[in-house]
Amino acid sequence: MKPYQYAFLAYAVIVSSIPTACTRANSRNLALKDIPASPGNPKVLADYQPWFGDPDHINVGYNSQDPNVLRKQIENARNMGIYAFAVDWYGARRPFLDRSTTLLQRIASEQHFHLALMYDETQDDNGHATEEAMEAMDLAYHKYIGPSAAGRDAYLVYQGRPVIFVFPKRGHTDWNQVRQQVNQWESPPILLYQDDPPAQFAKDFDGEYAWVFPGRKGWTQDGQAWGEDYLSNFYTKMRTKHPDEITVGGVWPGFNDTKASWSLNRHIDARCGQTFEDTLRLFHENDEPSHPIPFVLVATWNDYEEGTAIESGLPHCGESKSDIAHGGQP
Repeated sequence: MKPYQYAFLAYAVIVSSIPTACTRANSRNLALKDIPASPGNPKVLADYQPWFGDPDHINVGYNSQDPNVLRKQIENARNMGIYAFAVDWYGARRPFLDRSTTLLQRIASEQHFHLALMYDETQDDNGHATEEAMEAMDLAYHKYIGPSAAGRDAYLVYQGRPVIFVFPKRGHTDWNQVRQQVNQWESPPILLYQDDPPAQFAKDFDGEYAWVFPGRKGWTQDGQAWGEDYLSNFYTKMRTKHPDEITVGGVWPGFNDTKASWSLNRHIDARCGQTFEDTLRLFHENDEPSHPIPFVLVATWNDYEEGTAIESGLPHCGESKSDIAHGGQP
């Protein structure tokens, strides 16, 4: 294990001071080492939901368009060792989220923090997925990434190229067309797909990222399948089958989508914080000098609807079932 990784695994009890958000005295928050930006040292990213305050989502006690909330979130994330937020973003399809992301990038620029876009493909099989993706990429370039974008200095780059995550759904996007479009940019982006892209589009992506999944057993009622075999297979695949592609490791504290309007009653038990530690351990074990992993993505910073948030801490066994069920929300 690399020396910095001992600190990266450490926990510390930190009192959160996010405006209007509650905290639990017996929860623990992560103190992740702020890893130096030198070769072989991964940057820690956290998936970020910009939709709170939108009536389509639950009330967590703050609004994602409150500048004071965003500044405090950035401060807390940086103190944990997080380098950037990967922001769930739908392009012009979700105006509230786009406004939140615009504000977040402006404040990130002021605070010398970073963000990347995670483009959510349309889930509507309406024949317009490719058109919508191309429109979104054009908006991303002009508003967040390109030379005329305000706060461009806050956008996450790797080896001089902007990084865009793609969260696939059911839209049947023609990524060949999208890649041809973005290759015309001043600096063509690094496109990262969740797990394996469809074979006909594999050449359009520069790498893959791991995402919350229980593994071979699937979603079990007791939630004890936390993704060990899935993550092990993911890292082995990237190391042996895609050694020239970018690997983004995955870390999560658990999963529980019962609060989401789209709930499928899926559950990964936090196991008193052990799920986070185990997913992080697998990342460390696979971050090898011969195949260094440049990023690790924490899923998530603040998705309270799917029970993956680390913003307000990790549960431990001293908490009551009521505390855990509320996921740290006000």
